[in-house]
Amino acid sequence: MIETVHLFPVLDQKLIELLKSLSYDDWHKTTVARLWSVKDVASHLLDGNLRTISGSRDNYNVPPDREINSYGDLVLFLNKLNNDWVNATKRLSPAVLIDLLESTGREYSLIMSEQDLEREAKFAVAWAGEQTSKNWFHIAREYTEKWHHQQQIREATGKQGIITEQLYYPFIDTLLRGLPHTYRDVDAKTGTAIAINVGVDTPFLRFLVKKADGWKIENEFAGEKNALLTIPPAIAWKLFTKALKPEEAEADIIIEGDANLAKIALNLIAVMA
Repeated sequence: MIETVHLFPVLDQKLIELLKSLSYDDWHKTTVARLWSVKDVASHLLDGNLRTISGSRDNYNVPPDREINSYGDLVLFLNKLNNDWVNATKRLSPAVLIDLLESTGREYSLIMSEQDLEREAKFAVAWAGEQTSKNWFHIAREYTEKWHHQQQIREATGKQGIITEQLYYPFIDTLLRGLPHTYRDVDAKTGTAIAINVGVDTPFLRFLVKKADGWKIENEFAGEKNALLTIPPAIAWKLFTKALKPEEAEADIIIEGDANLAKIALNLIAVMA
């Protein structure tokens, strides 16, 4: 289990401090989300808070306005949902967005703290290939959403502050849970292992291991490693959230051992895209 519930208030406080520090020009800077400005990303974060409060606290859910028969259908639906919200809230001022994010953020964090982590989640973590997910994984996925959108704002405005062991490691640890799905069609001998290092100041290792029943992500592995992949945090978060293409990231990544096997990991996309 990846524990993230206790981090939501911390991350939210960081967000509010960040947004209150921004100038008028900062709010209109372009982010790595390309079509979205800093203000658009902040609005999207508000949308996430409000949808969670409506669905979890009030059990109010609006069904999709179309049939969803595939992963691609779901992505298209979510993209339209997100863009509709961002376009509708362009008329809101930065100050209004901050006020709403501050109040809804507290309610959101409270809802997360009240969840039974071992129960089946309402929404599966689809990018990890799961049909059903435990609440702890769903909540960790929600944490990655909040973390990487805040980091998009920080990247655009030159205000770093959340690539820390406390806040970054749970984020990247959750994203790496999608690697078995990325390797699902890769044939290899049982026992084949790839070490992935995404540490900040000291190594933070996870191991992708081929078992008899498929690829698994492990926190520890004592056997021989076929490859070691070292990805700097400043690259990893963008790579795995589709803000950076594998070929754009390769110059900053160190691969030891079987490069062909290790490079497949660079195709992990841990967002709905």
